[in-house]
This record gives sequence, structure tokens and C-alpha cells, in this order.
Amino acid sequence: MTIWRYLPYAVYSGAENMAIDEALLLTMAQTTDPQPVLRFYGWSPATLSLGYAQSYHKEVDEEACFAEGIDIVRRPTGGRAVLHQFELTYSIIAPEHDPHVAGTVIESYLKISQALLEGLIALGVPAEMVACGGLHEASSSACFDAPSWYELVVNGRKLVGSAQVRKEGMLLQHGSILLHFDAELLFRLLKFPNQKIRQRLLTGFKDKACALDEVWTQPIEREELERQLCSGFCDIMEVELIRSRLTEPEKALMEDVLLKYHSEGWTKKR
Repeated sequence: MTIWRYLPYAVYSGAENMAIDEALLLTMAQTTDPQPVLRFYGWSPATLSLGYAQSYHKEVDEEACFAEGIDIVRRPTGGRAVLHQFELTYSIIAPEHDPHVAGTVIESYLKISQALLEGLIALGVPAEMVACGGLHEASSSACFDAPSWYELVVNGRKLVGSAQVRKEGMLLQHGSILLHFDAELLFRLLKFPNQKIRQRLLTGFKDKACALDEVWTQPIEREELERQLCSGFCDIMEVELIRSRLTEPEKALMEDVLLKYHSEGWTKKR
């Protein structure tokens, strides 16, 4: 059975979380026999993360973020804005050719989504996989506004938002599993042409997105969610997870990469 490293839940700032994910990818790219990593984490303070190609100046209300005490970070992955507050975030870093994630972006999404779905179903959450999706109508700058290929939904509302990047022969996919969500806060942090449009898109967003506490009446603790997701990966991927921690070289590289994620040149890049 294949061995994967498992980095259990830990809380970091937004910049630190992105730097750790990238440091793991870069370290793996320099390793002769790389071992895939499954990592879980949280965010403190709450953070607005932007997709790689999003416009900071057009889409982020910087003053609102400052007033609410919300950090801002740009992800190395694509997609739209996510408010990281009450959630469990996962990341997977693996060689592109690893059979557990190999294939096109859509094919690797399918494999990872199947593992996540297995864990959610074990908790009793009535989640299902969206086999085909996309944006066909006006939507906001916010992630979770519409399901895309192989996203996980409950009653048609998106529960898990994921994004992926490939670099130096490695794959990085991370995503948010929302325990609770404050949609009004997210929409206060983003720019809109006027208040009427903001309210219309917010209303539509609530119809398309959900958190666990909205769709499952039984309380779900973060620890239990993490345990079941780990079981899902073990069952679906047929891997064994070995508890691990960041190595000293990974920590050192993370500190180097962190400079990028703290820089305005990266966060506010056009």
C-alpha cells in the first residue's frame, strides 16, 4: 500500500498557509522519490484569499477588509475569492504522474472529490458530486458562487470549493470545507458597481452556496470531519496516511517563500 504523509490540522495566517503549501510543492520537486502529502489547516486571522488571476484593485474593498480585521492573501491557484473563517481547509501535494491524482485537471479533481465525498457521506452529510458545471450567467467575484467540474454540493448548493495548480511536475490542490459561513461579511469585502447589484448577487450566492451547519442538522466537530476525510482518502485512494510534520528544510523554504506572500507586489499584482 502506498504511503502518504499526513500533516494534521494546524492554524496559521493566510500568508503562512500559502507559503507552506508552496514550500511542500517545491521541496517535493527536488526530491528523488517524493511522497504525496495530505494536509489540513485553519486560518488566523480570518483571511480573504484571491485566485491567482483576480484583480485586487477591481474586486477587493481594502478599507472594508481593514475595518473587519480580515487579512488578504493571493493564492498560487486559480478561482475566485474565498473568505476563510469557520472551515477546514485541505491541501494535497503530489507528483503529477502519481496514479492517485494523474490525468487532466478534471480527472484529478474527480479522484480527489471522490475521497472527500466518501468522508462527508460517512458523517451522514447528503453530499453529491457535480459531474458537469460552469458559469453560464452573471455571478460575483466570490468562490462558491457556482459549482464547477466535480465539486461537491448538497441539494445543488456548493459545499466544497477547490482550486489546483501544477508546477515543476507537481500538483497542488487545496480547498475549503465550510463549517459555518458569513456570506454578508464576504460581500462587504468585495467591490460591486452599486448596492443594488451587491444585494442581488448576495441573494443569488446564498442560493448556490452552503456550509455544513446549514445542510446537516447534527453538529459536526472539526476533528471528526478531519478523521472521516482521512478515512475517505485511505479507502478511495487505497493509501496509508502516516502522521508527519514539516521538516526543517521545509520550514526554511517556507520562510523564504513567505516573503512573496507578504509582499504587495504579489498580493496586489495586476
